[in-house]
Amino acid sequence: MTPAHLMAARGKQNRSRVGNKWRGFLQILGRVTLVTIVGAAGTFWYITYKDRNPGPQLPLDPSKKILVILGSGWGATSLLKGLDTTDYNTIVISPKNFFLFTPLLPSVAVGTLGAKSILQPTRYVARHKARQVSVIEAEATNVDPVNKTVTFTDTSPLRPLEPTRTIPYDYLVYAVGAETQTFGIPGVKERACFMKEIGDAEQMQARFLDCIETAAFPGTSEEEKRRLLHMVVVGGGPTGIEMAGELHDFLEEDLKSWYPELHPYVRITLVEALPSVLPSFSKELIAYTERTFKESKIDILTGTMVKGVSEGSVRLKPKDGEEHDLPCGLVVWAAGNKARDISRNLMAQLPDHQTNKRGILVDDHLRMLGAPSIFAIGDCTATSYAPTAQVASQQGAYLARMFKLIAKRDELARKLDELSKTSDGKDLEASKSKETESLAKQIERIRLKPFHYSHQGSLAYIGSDKAIAELPIFGREWTSGGVATFLFWRSAYLSTLFSLRNRALVAGDWMRTKFFGR
Repeated sequence: MTPAHLMAARGKQNRSRVGNKWRGFLQILGRVTLVTIVGAAGTFWYITYKDRNPGPQLPLDPSKKILVILGSGWGATSLLKGLDTTDYNTIVISPKNFFLFTPLLPSVAVGTLGAKSILQPTRYVARHKARQVSVIEAEATNVDPVNKTVTFTDTSPLRPLEPTRTIPYDYLVYAVGAETQTFGIPGVKERACFMKEIGDAEQMQARFLDCIETAAFPGTSEEEKRRLLHMVVVGGGPTGIEMAGELHDFLEEDLKSWYPELHPYVRITLVEALPSVLPSFSKELIAYTERTFKESKIDILTGTMVKGVSEGSVRLKPKDGEEHDLPCGLVVWAAGNKARDISRNLMAQLPDHQTNKRGILVDDHLRMLGAPSIFAIGDCTATSYAPTAQVASQQGAYLARMFKLIAKRDELARKLDELSKTSDGKDLEASKSKETESLAKQIERIRLKPFHYSHQGSLAYIGSDKAIAELPIFGREWTSGGVATFLFWRSAYLSTLFSLRNRALVAGDWMRTKFFGR
């Protein structure tokens, strides 16, 4: 065989070896991919199956103390999720039988997300606890801190024969939240759309679409089109900023395609009474937000107060100007909170301790001043913390840990009390004295640590697939804004959602909106 033939044969053998190695690699890669897909699908099926089939629970125990939770918001749900229900007979009372993920409420208002995607039934959390939790859909009307009772009423259209009931409690967690603050401005309650409950988002969406269809009606004048398609958002906090950003996205990404003749008439105005928007954020992020809004043609009116809301306009008073009417088709009100009537009635029963009209005063352990058996958390309180979901969530998680210690302390106190009541012979006195001393020392060692809030950062969506973030990293404030921050904003909210069901629904809605619009 000639040298040329030998070289050709060797080359063929080398190519054969390379081909065999490549085929082997592809086979291994295919098997690994198949195993990964099957494993992921199996894990997903198992988790969803466990979610839908929680299994049996321990029955209520008459020997356990009664813990009543008023509310189903961030604080109450965080508490219920972390609470060891084997220590208490737990009762949840709320006019809503679900938890609402409020940071994504503006997305629901414009159709980016479906309403059910950000709702988590309270019974879902309750059914996954070790002991049965009684969930009552009713509105608490009165709390008696002296007799330790709660009165509640079924306010639904279909009521039982006795819609009002009163039950006792040993411990009460008061987490009823707050209601929207209108400052007594004429027309706000009657004509503005709030952004606090799921019904508010649905009402705003219906009103918003009605404005668009009315503007598209034949014969509508140019002036009336400009009025109808002028959207005014009142409040320069995160909710107002995100609402303006979501409105802009809908108008640019959807209205422009389906109503091209109306797009030139569209206008968004943000009104804020303070000198700047987003006062809790850094100056750099405030300036970045203002620049982004300017590029998006969103007008910002700072230092401007709302004096009234009429059927077709909002009355404004600039700091250095005269009052004037601004024609608009929709007013979204996102400008603060105030205490609910039941909270004011509760505070009125303890006038020596509850002296702040803004909300309930609590001590370092979140106990209501003047009523040590009541713990108050969330927006209904008057503390140094901002009324945010992050604060309420941490307060709820803190109480879940504290109630575990309280249950342990109460059980030791019960044993000590029983021991002191029993009568033994003289030969057992020494043993009894040692046991009493041991129990007393165990009780003394149980110390409840005060609540400490750990700020995890602030996020806000500002429209145009951009977001801003202010995060504490290694003791310093890290600020960021742009498209990358928007992706971080989405991932952070996905991880914060309470269940796999919510994460799957929200992620699916985002994909649906991206491919098919709102």
